[in-house]
Amino acid sequence: MKHNTIILKNYSNVFEEYISAAIVTPGELLEMTSAGLVQDHSAAGGNVLPAMFAIEDALQGKAIWDNYASNARVRVWIPNTGDQVYGILADGQHVEIGSALESAGTGYLRLHAADPGDSTTGSVQNAIIAIALEAKDLSGESSAVESEGDLATNQRIKIRIV
Repeated sequence: MKHNTIILKNYSNVFEEYISAAIVTPGELLEMTSAGLVQDHSAAGGNVLPAMFAIEDALQGKAIWDNYASNARVRVWIPNTGDQVYGILADGQHVEIGSALESAGTGYLRLHAADPGDSTTGSVQNAIIAIALEAKDLSGESSAVESEGDLATNQRIKIRIV
């Protein structure tokens, strides 16, 4: 099922506005730079604290396929546990309902790859951001293009924040 908004279920109402360091697509996982700007989350499998997602600029009549330009004011949602997001799955991924997702390092999400941790300390990085609420198979080539953007329509995925 396609949705026309990034926020699917919102129990927290935590919204911010930041200036973008680069082009940002609604639904992307974001991180803050040392300059206080936002950009795509860049550490594949890395920690995400807090999870932040770009949302569509509905106040300006924009849709989920309308990108924010570099140096633009970006509407950001900081979801909490239980909130549902219409995120973006990275190409090449195959996820089932209930699959754990982590950052792909591009603002997109990927299947969580278990980290065996450091054998000397036994520490394990906790990078899981969300659980997939729908199955998606992007292991083949994606040919459908989103209505007015360059994302494949099947890259959008309904997720629940953990």
